Amino acid sequence: MPENQQILLDSRPSGEASVSNFRRVSSATPALQDGQVLVRHHYLSLDPYMRGRMNDAKSYAPPQALGQVMGGGTAGEVIESKNSQFSVGDQVVGMGGWQQYSVVDANQPGVLRKVDSAQIPLSAYLGTVGMPGVTAWYGLTKICEPRAGEAVVVSAASGAVGSAVGQLAKARGCRAVGLAGGPDKCRYVVEELGLDACIDYKAHPDARSLYNALKESTPAGVDCYFENVGGRILDAVLSRMNAFGRIAVCGMIAGYDGQPVPLAQPQLILTNRLKMQGFIVSEHMEDWPAALTELGTLVATGKLKFRESVAQGLESAPQAFIGLLKGKNFGKQLVKMI
Repeated sequence: MPENQQILLDSRPSGEASVSNFRRVSSATPALQDGQVLVRHHYLSLDPYMRGRMNDAKSYAPPQALGQVMGGGTAGEVIESKNSQFSVGDQVVGMGGWQQYSVVDANQPGVLRKVDSAQIPLSAYLGTVGMPGVTAWYGLTKICEPRAGEAVVVSAASGAVGSAVGQLAKARGCRAVGLAGGPDKCRYVVEELGLDACIDYKAHPDARSLYNALKESTPAGVDCYFENVGGRILDAVLSRMNAFGRIAVCGMIAGYDGQPVPLAQPQLILTNRLKMQGFIVSEHMEDWPAALTELGTLVATGKLKFRESVAQGLESAPQAFIGLLKGKNFGKQLVKMI
């Protein structure tokens, strides 16, 4: 059995997370028992939700245990099997964590999913045709419920989730407006993803300037908002929401380091009779098949575009993760393991 490189959560952050919160170790891979498979990871997914799990605080998921392998999505191949449902060479997606190999009890439902990379790249199963894509699909279709002709705004519009939200909204006949950090990301959102407009929030550091930019891009107001960020961006969009607008709350990255994320005008929720709903996509597994069917078809036919930031080698994961939290990634953040 191969030697396994792993990255553990070594300490909990106080404020911003840092590389020093992680520790790289080497361990022996245990021999397989009946029903188990050995997976070699080709790609590791890095996602903002991991920052919340680093805290020892009540949340929708248990905190990441200290001294244990950091959890995370992985895509790879089966290199040894003692399970009749999986063969050597099968390409699979699971939650193998921040390590080169994982031993998986493949008899447990849903822990390992076979995928086909003939028309869809293996890496995409951790992004647009995986959890981030399903997150976009669920929040947009089940909470925002956009109708043709409505205005949909999405924050972090160039990221793994936001880029899918904008394109899915356009496919449903909506006006789609993104917010992203920097001219390059905004250019990508409009010119490559096909959204109608994108606001560079970094170019509008004060509330009035950001509101005016949003007003210019949403002259008829906002009907649906897909929230990934919080803070002053949420305040600005709330000020543009139309009556009976819908807001899907997916993430609050502005507060991931522990700082408060207050609302400047919470009364707008009442005044405009808004629906504002948070969601965790893993609690809606019954909707994944429909989502993955649409997303996979759109990617395979070239109608749903995506971009990836790829760090090389397991040892690069902590630094790439810190960069993700600071918005240094462009599209889905991955670590290529081989």
